[in-house]
Amino acid sequence: MSLPYRDWSSFSYFFSADYSRMYLKKSYLRLQIDNADQKSFENCYPFIYYLEHGKIYYEQAASSPIHIKPILLFYGLIHLVKACILTVEPDYPETTAVLAHGLSTRKRKKQQYSFFEDEVKFQKHGLFPLMAETLFHMKQIEGEKARMGEILQQIPELSPLFQQLKGRPTFLKINQEGKNFSLSKKILDAYHMTENRFMDFISSKSRIAFAESHGEKLVFQPDLSGIADPVPFRFNLTDVHPSFPLNKDGWFLLPELLLHYLLLYNLGMIARYEIDWWSELIKMMPSEDFPFIQSFLDITLHKGPYLIYQYLSSR
Repeated sequence: MSLPYRDWSSFSYFFSADYSRMYLKKSYLRLQIDNADQKSFENCYPFIYYLEHGKIYYEQAASSPIHIKPILLFYGLIHLVKACILTVEPDYPETTAVLAHGLSTRKRKKQQYSFFEDEVKFQKHGLFPLMAETLFHMKQIEGEKARMGEILQQIPELSPLFQQLKGRPTFLKINQEGKNFSLSKKILDAYHMTENRFMDFISSKSRIAFAESHGEKLVFQPDLSGIADPVPFRFNLTDVHPSFPLNKDGWFLLPELLLHYLLLYNLGMIARYEIDWWSELIKMMPSEDFPFIQSFLDITLHKGPYLIYQYLSSR
């Protein structure tokens, strides 16, 4: 049983070669990987180094100006993700193809550019599809595109900002009473579904079992055993409570770790290659893009390591 996440100090026991070797060996044995003992011995230091480098990037991002913060956070997340992959893929990286980012952006040299409307495209090879498959068992996402506005709506900590600037929240708080969880029936209006249709829809896409409803509440019990990211649940790290997305379109079933990777990849590309637009955004703050981007960067500084810890502790 892992301890509740606090901050980077929660990772401290991983910075022991003996512990990390045993941790990797247990993971490899559970997956019935051959030569688990030898592979865990070979990988314990690379595993530690990935975590250590990721931590350094995040610590530097915490004190850096926003101009370069997305770049530091993206590369910090990449190192943490590689540590996670090493827990299930002892031969990583097997080929140079998996070293690419796994995403691409479109050229944005046009007037009236909007970050909300910008897209990233999923590639066949690279870290993103490898992460999706090895960590979350997701396949066949090549060629799909994700719009930044849709991704931002799936970050629960941004819900108050959507309420303030867009006039609508994007998440509904989940209440917990012992082993039971409950949702306000207001969720039915957001999903445009009857109670029975909503329960059938969510049960078919998650490990959630609904009980009989009580008054204005939908009561359910999720099976959270061994799950790092129990979508469509999203944990609001700022307000410290589980939340449920009000928008079922787009990417509400995409694990949140992938959402952060998508946003940081695009923001990192902008900070490196679109200096004119990025500098104008920071200095002039002409649109609603800036508060959402700034808020997300503040959120992911803490949420990224939390999501990584949740995955590692679920192993």
